[in-house]
Amino acid sequence: MDDHHLAQHFREVTNRLHRKLDELTATAGSAHPPIARPQQISGLLAELRHTGEWLRFLSAGPPPALQEELGNYRKVVERLRDLLPYVHAALLAERDRIERERFRVESAAQWAGRSRETL
Repeated sequence: MDDHHLAQHFREVTNRLHRKLDELTATAGSAHPPIARPQQISGLLAELRHTGEWLRFLSAGPPPALQEELGNYRKVVERLRDLLPYVHAALLAERDRIERERFRVESAAQWAGRSRETL
């Protein structure tokens, strides 16, 4: 596989990852961390896994054009790394909210069951 083909691939991957991260951060307000949908996380992981396979084709000293694309790819991956703690916190908060709601629904169902028994 030639270096031009690899450079083009990394440019395309970097653009896709950049768009996915923009989509992820667009769902968050300034006071709220981003909440990732399962499809978003799955898409990011698929891109990273696929690109990991391409990284095996790299020579020890890639040419400057490829180094530039790899640098851009690295910046996007670092952006993702920096976002992950916020995504994690948002997912934990969402899990807590769902658990509270589940408890509320279960309590209401128990109350309704007891109310029917007294009638």
